[in-house]
Amino acid sequence: MSTPTRHHDGSAALLTGRAAAVALAAILTASFMELLDATIVSVAAPAIARDLGAGQAALQWMMAGYTLAVGAGLITGGRLGDLYGRRRVFLLGLAAFMLASAGCGLAPSPGALVGMRVVQGLAGGLMIPQVFGIIRASFEPGARARALGAYGAVLGLASVAGPLLGGLLVEADLFGLGWRAIFWVNVPIAVAALAAGARFMPESRSPGRTRLDLAGAALAAAATTLLLLPLIQGREWGWPWWGFAVLALSVPVGALFLLRQRGLTGRGGQPILDPALLRVRAFAGGLAVSVLFFGAIGSFFLLLSLYLQLGAGRSAMETGLVILPYAVGSIVTSGIGVRFAHRAVLVGGTLLLAASQVVLLLMVGDGAEPAYWELAVPLFAGGLGLGLTAPSLINVVLAGVPARDAGAAGGVLTTITQIGNALGVAVLGGVFFARLDGSPRDGASGLLAYGDALASILPWQVACYVAAAALMFLLPRNART
Repeated sequence: MSTPTRHHDGSAALLTGRAAAVALAAILTASFMELLDATIVSVAAPAIARDLGAGQAALQWMMAGYTLAVGAGLITGGRLGDLYGRRRVFLLGLAAFMLASAGCGLAPSPGALVGMRVVQGLAGGLMIPQVFGIIRASFEPGARARALGAYGAVLGLASVAGPLLGGLLVEADLFGLGWRAIFWVNVPIAVAALAAGARFMPESRSPGRTRLDLAGAALAAAATTLLLLPLIQGREWGWPWWGFAVLALSVPVGALFLLRQRGLTGRGGQPILDPALLRVRAFAGGLAVSVLFFGAIGSFFLLLSLYLQLGAGRSAMETGLVILPYAVGSIVTSGIGVRFAHRAVLVGGTLLLAASQVVLLLMVGDGAEPAYWELAVPLFAGGLGLGLTAPSLINVVLAGVPARDAGAAGGVLTTITQIGNALGVAVLGGVFFARLDGSPRDGASGLLAYGDALASILPWQVACYVAAAALMFLLPRNART
């Protein structure tokens, strides 16, 4: 069978039969790998720290650098797919992700690993925007609905598999690789997906003329980096005056980004973010909700994993099993969250997350080690709240945005969720590690120290969820049909 070709208008030939199944498998495999790598490192973090001598800031950058790079690459990746072909950019991103995974597996130092994680994230930012474009352009309407449903299932599967697979691979010590196996496992999977995609995936691109605002993308990335760099590194630097200067510099650089976007809009160009969208109440409220909601989630699994392994002395596999109820809970309610994409459901799910953190705070704050089932109850409840909220949050926000701007607004919102995630790792991770400074970390003292550090961030997470729930009343009542 020959590779499907594009029609004269740039749209893809519709896939059917075996070609559709294999192309979809390639798309879902790549998506699964990207989603998996967002969570799998949290369970392996203590082993990485021991092997490479990684400090606390390096552990934060392993998480924040990846999610920030994904967010920075999403809008640019989408535009590149429109310009040069979604299949081409998807396969390029997948190949880069594979090579970066190998680089992570070979990393000789914490700095090298963080650098390769950033490259991984940028590659993911190239891949993921193409997924929806390829499905929309290459599948018949009925098959398209099934493909999107399968993508949703992959989201849930990746959330379950991340902690479990991370723990299993670290414990199994395959070929003596230890934690490095969590990255090497991507290589043969990516090779198979590349072969399938190159053989069966059709090419498609936007029929209209699209231009890439590279200067705007660079300004946005610079502003975010200037904000995060001192927040993550400041404690290790000793909070010098120039660290605060770097932090303050993020404000004028961000303002310069907005001025450029306004100028592009006035000249009839295609900005990354149309400043007029910020005057739409639902969109501005949605940006604030996304930063608070995903910021609270961002650092949670990394810090919980450190508490369970370095404080409570659990193995990587046991840690994955402790986190499993959270993932199961999110799968249980994600279908409800998608089907009833209503503001009341979002508020209820967010408050349920807040309540689960309050219960967890009462358990870890007394210095005793909670039993498995004691932890499973609040974690399962938190997963239920996440499933009610996360799958439909962006859709509800977009219901208040003019239809002509929905595509651009969706890309910006998705990027903001990644930035919020990275901010959560930076800020709440900083609070956690600052509380650990100078504390004994052996035996019962270690459990007390890590329990106290985890307890120090939980009230902040609760406050973020409660504030996000309050801001959700700025959003539309429900998503568009």
